[in-house]
Amino acid sequence: MPEEEAVTDNRPGPNSSEPDQTNRNDTYADRHLERKYGAVWDFYRKHKTSLWYIFRSILLAGYLAIVIAACALNFHRALPLFVITVAAIFFVVWDHFMAKYEHQIEELLSPGRRLLDSHWSWLKWVIWSSLILGVVFWLIFDTAKLGQQQLVSFGGLIMFVILMFLFSKHPTKVRWRPVFGGIGLQFLLGLIILRTGPGFMAFQWLGKQVQTFLEHTDAGASFVFGENYTDHYLAFKFLPMLVFFTAVMSMLYYLGLMQWIIRKIGWLMLVTMGSSPVESVVAAGGIFVGYTESPKLVRPYIQHATKSELHAVMTTGFATMAGDVLGIYISFGISPVHLLSTLIMSAPMSLAVAKLFWPETETPKTTIRDAMKMEMGDSRNLLEAASHGASSCIFLVTHIAVNMIAFLALLSFVNAALSWFGNMFDYPQLSFEMICSYIFMPVSFMMGVDWQDCFMVAKLIGYKTFLTELVAYERLSELMSLRKEAGPKFVDGVQQYMSIRSETIATYALCGFGRPDALGLAIKTLTLIAFFRRDDITAVAVRALIAGIISSFMMGCIAGILSSTPVDINCHHTLENAFASGLPLNTTDVVSCCQSLLKSTVAVGPGEVIPGGYHSLSSLKNCCELLKPSTLNCTWIPDQL
Repeated sequence: MPEEEAVTDNRPGPNSSEPDQTNRNDTYADRHLERKYGAVWDFYRKHKTSLWYIFRSILLAGYLAIVIAACALNFHRALPLFVITVAAIFFVVWDHFMAKYEHQIEELLSPGRRLLDSHWSWLKWVIWSSLILGVVFWLIFDTAKLGQQQLVSFGGLIMFVILMFLFSKHPTKVRWRPVFGGIGLQFLLGLIILRTGPGFMAFQWLGKQVQTFLEHTDAGASFVFGENYTDHYLAFKFLPMLVFFTAVMSMLYYLGLMQWIIRKIGWLMLVTMGSSPVESVVAAGGIFVGYTESPKLVRPYIQHATKSELHAVMTTGFATMAGDVLGIYISFGISPVHLLSTLIMSAPMSLAVAKLFWPETETPKTTIRDAMKMEMGDSRNLLEAASHGASSCIFLVTHIAVNMIAFLALLSFVNAALSWFGNMFDYPQLSFEMICSYIFMPVSFMMGVDWQDCFMVAKLIGYKTFLTELVAYERLSELMSLRKEAGPKFVDGVQQYMSIRSETIATYALCGFGRPDALGLAIKTLTLIAFFRRDDITAVAVRALIAGIISSFMMGCIAGILSSTPVDINCHHTLENAFASGLPLNTTDVVSCCQSLLKSTVAVGPGEVIPGGYHSLSSLKNCCELLKPSTLNCTWIPDQL
């Protein structure tokens, strides 16, 4: 018993002091951990910036090592990664450099600016005269090399500028710097893209990358709609591209990358053209998003915008082609090079036309710093941003689908009604396309389209203006396919396709959302942003629509001035080899050379035919049999002179 009692006495009881000792040990351990991790936390707070720099430097070094390794293994394969990396490094360094030394640079350049201001009264005339002389000499040499069609396009550009000036809201208040600055900037971009080898190759490469990127839509479309989804090409192939593109754009907005790109482009137009900050940002945004989304980039400042700014905001929406529909047109078979250049070149041209048709008579209230502050979006993470972007595209997809159904059905009905009406006068071929051909034929000609192709381009413009640009580009792709097949150019007296030059001009002229049905949606969008400005928005809307349409026509003129068709190849060698060696004749080079030869041929009568370009009669006869033109009787061509 005593031993048991001893054991029992050693057990902790309710009144024992051992629990207090345990609590004291736990408290000591907690304090020890607090001191230990508190020291780590204090170290992190003191060196937070340095630690972040070290972490970012490690990530950057790892990324650069991956880029270098990829380039060393296969530079051609790693070219996209290399280009993206170099561009990102350049702009990041530029941003940091300007943020740190902007004031010093301004002070350094201020003496030169004061000198220019003091002599600007006569210096501006010297600059304008030099530019005019440069354009004149360039046109002379270019016309001597490529023919007179470039002069027609230049005359069309001048004609549209004069017309917009005569019908301007305030002709005496026009500031010519935004007008000529916008046209000049577009001309410079077009010159780099269309006339220089590196520029054309760069955009050709970029177009292939965009096409490859958008082809990833097929994975989602085939999973949802099945492997035979291409049987319904528009609904299950084209429209899913919009969903994919919008989701990616929403992710880029969440990351802030799109805002950064738009700020850079907007700043470039603001500096070169002298447009207001609101106009510049919206025009830059129109390159990537549609006319209903770009005004939301400057949502807080729309309510303070002047009437001229409201007009410019709507004009840029009608004249630009958003990147979200780019994939659809590329999948139609339209040249990615021309579509991408159209996408970029349309922004400065739309601002130039807008400031000519409704000049600024007030003082803009929004500063450049305010306009460049764009919202980051309300998504909480990257996946939510992608989901939100895809969901927000539902309206756009359904809008395109129902409009295609409605407009094509209406077109069929209108054509049937016109044919019925024309049949009463023994003219059953009367149609909507024929009416558009006669209405827009002068416009097509002034853009520099070959006279033989003017009616076909006028039809496309009619589709775009009164129906939708989707129908117009789809019909253009059909014409391009027929040309590539190199079949007879005329069947039963009906022209089947047109020249490459005419196709190029049409690609630029069809750019934009300038059509009557887009007017209501644009008014609704701006009214929701600034309801109390609805009267001003409605007042400028019709003029903005007209300006947007004219801007597309002027785009066509620029394309006509700068386009150099593939006839620049040695056509003598091409035709002689093609017809003599039995090579396939359905090539683009042969058709282009034959079109050039037939166009330059002079036919007086039977046996009196003079081939153009010092070509042989045999080449002329073979081309005539290949294309079967309606403008030349092939039987008139003699076997020899």
